[in-house]
Amino acid sequence: MPLLAAYVHDLSPFLIEFGNGMGVRWYGLSYVAAFLVGWLVYRHLARAGYSDLRPDEVGDFITWGAIFGVLVGGRLGYMLFYDFGGLLADPISIVKVWDGGMSSHGGILGLVLYTLWYARRHGYSWRNVGDNLVVVAPLGIFFGRAANFINGELYGRATSVPWAMQFPKELYVFPPETMREIVARSAALDPRWVTPEAIDQAARSSVELRNVLAEFLTPRHPSQIYGAALEGLALFALLWVLRTRCRLRNGVLTAAFFIGYAVFRIAGEFFREPDAALTGPLTRGQFLSLFLVLIGIAFLVSARLRPSWAPKWQDAPGRTG
Repeated sequence: MPLLAAYVHDLSPFLIEFGNGMGVRWYGLSYVAAFLVGWLVYRHLARAGYSDLRPDEVGDFITWGAIFGVLVGGRLGYMLFYDFGGLLADPISIVKVWDGGMSSHGGILGLVLYTLWYARRHGYSWRNVGDNLVVVAPLGIFFGRAANFINGELYGRATSVPWAMQFPKELYVFPPETMREIVARSAALDPRWVTPEAIDQAARSSVELRNVLAEFLTPRHPSQIYGAALEGLALFALLWVLRTRCRLRNGVLTAAFFIGYAVFRIAGEFFREPDAALTGPLTRGQFLSLFLVLIGIAFLVSARLRPSWAPKWQDAPGRTG
């Protein structure tokens, strides 16, 4: 059992709420922060000579990459990988991003295709453009995982560690008999609290309701925080050091991102509650990450067979190849 009573998640998904589900959401702000920080870091790399792109081209590249790569790729990936049945039943649901549902794997693959198109169109090295993009990508992942935590979604597996948390989003998967008991206890506090949605929302401001939920909710790993630390900060630190300290062939950094992300994602999935059917012993995230490893290996082979370097390293003696 945990050493202390588990914290019942009570953060609001809104920075500013106007009512009726309208307002400024942390999830939307996470995308804004990701794009802004991504632009600043990529522009810095371009000014330092690591990128074929000129600094003044970075803004357009990041903007359209965000739209066509992250948003379109992320949404399409979610519908194909996690809700294909829903897509077949309601094809229009693919544009209903306000209902939630974005896939990091889909966003990554969307950026790969966008970067390929952009590099070919402007006559740049695809591997060089990608090498700098993957340095900033983990920062976007970090902001996304932080927003997942604020929203209380994508929570972890049951645990007894002292830092375990309880997430009201678990209400949506409770069996009917348990939900009836929760509704009875909640309605005794306020007759409006009779649905999972109403209880979930009210728990953010009612201590009494959170005390009731604490008797039913499962203490879980805050897996969103693990993801933010591993897939976000740790991967960014690794790629930043490789980018700025090592003379690497174009494509090696992209390979390091794909393999590093896959390793961190596979490890993190052991602490995250599966949100789709398993593929054998693997979660959906672990299974999809195996393909990222193969893509990373392909970039390593390409870098070996067709060596080229970033402008900064063209004539510089390197520590590694």
